Amino acid sequence: MSSLVTLAVVGAGDRGTGYARWALAHPDRARVVAVAEPRPVRRDRFAADHGLDPGAVVEDWRELAARGRIADAVLICTLDRDHLEPALAFAGLGCHILLEKPMALTEEECRRIVSAVERAGVTLAVGHVLRYTPYTQALKAVVDSGRLGEVVSVQHLEPVGFWHQAHSFVRGNWRREDQATTMLMAKSCHDLDWLQYVLGQPPVRVSSFGRLSHFRPENKPAGAADRCLDCAVETTCAYSAKREYGERLARGEHGWPLRVVVDEFDPRALETALREGPYGRCVYACDNDVVDHQVVAMEFASGATATFTMTAFTESADRQTRVFGTRGELRGDGQSLTLYDFLTRTQEPVGLAAEGSMDAGGGHGGGDAGLMDAFVAAVATGDPGLVKSGPQESLTSHLTVLAAERARLTGTVQTVRPEPPADRGRPAPPATAG
Repeated sequence: MSSLVTLAVVGAGDRGTGYARWALAHPDRARVVAVAEPRPVRRDRFAADHGLDPGAVVEDWRELAARGRIADAVLICTLDRDHLEPALAFAGLGCHILLEKPMALTEEECRRIVSAVERAGVTLAVGHVLRYTPYTQALKAVVDSGRLGEVVSVQHLEPVGFWHQAHSFVRGNWRREDQATTMLMAKSCHDLDWLQYVLGQPPVRVSSFGRLSHFRPENKPAGAADRCLDCAVETTCAYSAKREYGERLARGEHGWPLRVVVDEFDPRALETALREGPYGRCVYACDNDVVDHQVVAMEFASGATATFTMTAFTESADRQTRVFGTRGELRGDGQSLTLYDFLTRTQEPVGLAAEGSMDAGGGHGGGDAGLMDAFVAAVATGDPGLVKSGPQESLTSHLTVLAAERARLTGTVQTVRPEPPADRGRPAPPATAG
């Protein structure tokens, strides 16, 4: 394989376009040679950005797969429910795969993908981009150094942000479990995976609580209309689509989330989108059903515990974490880290500035670029160990998400079982003398 890695992109939405942009910035390391995208505007714009010939631009990924192994690797960035089929197909062709998170929505589908890539001997990198940020590497280095002593517990907060919740999980593509997936899988599989990574061990038991509390019809203000453009109380509503997207357009923003709402960045296109499309609806008059707040409690093999809180009701902010050890405490806010030492009773700044904000618009604090850098290097060198979010690690974190959601729905404590179902219930092998 040459040092220049060729890439095919399946799904030229926000994530696929963002990952592919890395290749434009590193033309000596990777080049996009084909794209499959059903939406003409997105497809044509992507093709123009990467200088693709018309024959390399198709509507359906199946047409690319039918041509055989046309690239060293494929970036699969379709909607969450559409990951399984292309992953199996391209693994069968011998293509290395970068698969946007979540890898799949059920245990069976996750295991099928893992089996397929392991059988084919190809590299799989799942889009758990938070593992790849400079901030995460600095935090993990402190944990691994032993300066905290034994880690006893962790508090981790994902402040989704009131407008982000409204955009993606009330009005947007991830608003309904039957059309997408659960909130925990769609948004917070990043975080349960991240906790597993920084602690260096998977959870063994989980419980969870949460529900959809606020974005419901009974909370619609008196006098409110079903669309923000028609609403008499729009100016007093924190969730006004007219204000949120209109102000972004007026500032000249052409990135996420505005590019999800419109294809053309002009006032008339925005007005049409808000009048006719999903993003102009009142947040109290949508068909959403995913939770707007949830907590997960986890116990790890070492006996350490962690709590994770996801809530919509915050300002726009980075994730916040506190790690409690027997010798010290580590506090992080997504941008910097502070270590408090119990012996010296002093605070030490550890941190480094993250590369952009930790959301999709900011490249996840350098995580998007870090993932692409690692994945392309793994493909070029034949060393899958360069990938931090490989198949087995990602399988375990997805099983944790699924167990947590079962716990929320049933009011139980669930065990995370990474072994295949066929192995469950078998007695442990007898101990041998050492």
